[in-house]
Amino acid sequence: MAMLFAMVAFSIDAMLPALPEIAADISPEAPNRAQLIITSFVLGMGLGTLCTGPLSDTFGRKPVIVAGAGLYIIGAGLALMANSVETIFAARLIQGVGAAGPRVVAVAIIRDLHSGRQMARMMSFIMLVFTLVPAIAPTLGAGIIWLAGWHAVFIAFILFAVLSTLWLSLRQPETLPPESRRPFRIDPLLEGVKEIVTHRVVALSLATQALVFGAFFATLSSTQQVFDQTFGRGENFHFWFGAIALCAAPASIINARLVERIGMRGMITRVLGMEIALTTLAVGLSWLTPLGATALFYVYFLWTISMFFMVGLTGGNLNALSMEPMGHLAGLTASVTGSLGTIGAVALAIPLGLAFDGTPLPLMVGSLVLVTLAFGMMLLLRATDPQRHVAT
Repeated sequence: MAMLFAMVAFSIDAMLPALPEIAADISPEAPNRAQLIITSFVLGMGLGTLCTGPLSDTFGRKPVIVAGAGLYIIGAGLALMANSVETIFAARLIQGVGAAGPRVVAVAIIRDLHSGRQMARMMSFIMLVFTLVPAIAPTLGAGIIWLAGWHAVFIAFILFAVLSTLWLSLRQPETLPPESRRPFRIDPLLEGVKEIVTHRVVALSLATQALVFGAFFATLSSTQQVFDQTFGRGENFHFWFGAIALCAAPASIINARLVERIGMRGMITRVLGMEIALTTLAVGLSWLTPLGATALFYVYFLWTISMFFMVGLTGGNLNALSMEPMGHLAGLTASVTGSLGTIGAVALAIPLGLAFDGTPLPLMVGSLVLVTLAFGMMLLLRATDPQRHVAT
């Protein structure tokens, strides 16, 4: 399950070192557009997420994962042959739609087997892999580009998908028996969607997820440009990015140890509060103090680690929190929350990323606004905790 989830991280982070070369080769007049190679994949993933859950409720978990992996491979093959940035955007969109199968259905499989805080603990281990993959993916991407050019990165995506899907096919039993499957009919589907989006816990979790991941996706899509154009460290970017991922990796382990004692709501609220304080400090140091270029670089570097750390401490909890009251609609809930949360996050991340003006300040200020709004959502959500008098 962790490797299927990691397909998403690998598909994003291995592309980061290729963005300057892609921009120079096929979009020299608008280099900022290269960021959309990242967000178009994420958008496709959000769109694909909407249908993969219901399909897995009808046909079973494993067939939908295999079909999604096949579409992912097709998208990677189209990007491999692309000679225009628009073609890459379209291919990455297809690739993202395909990646939604493994990503969403992996969560549904975990929900089939676990619930509550135990599920949150399992999701934390998945998020650990999700944060460890970025530690090596940019370096792998840079090595592949050095050996065979940026097109060859898509060959690596194909191989990763083939190996992960083969592993699933051989090792993971089907977790949804035929008698528990739901017919794929529009009216019950719409009724299920209405039940999900009108549930207070799910709606607030979804809004929080969109805000948190909006800030994270904007940071992710902008970071290569900041390292390169702002601080002149583009050649070593993949090493710095790997260091960021490694520093943030313990977040999921910490969450797995604390969430059963503190609770999902309490954990998320505390983490967002700390991130607001850290981002405010970073903005103040970058904007209001006469720091030199080296000092400003390390302020940005540490702030980026804090953003990754925030996702490691909250991502699995937000997923588990939205799924918890919807065990009878696990696949559909994973689809609806994953799709709407991702699409909402991309809608917030694209303008924030494109606001890059040669400095990280627009990114930091925009992220501060989004995380503050997410904190407000969590204050509302904590009131719904049935165990708030026991563990808050």
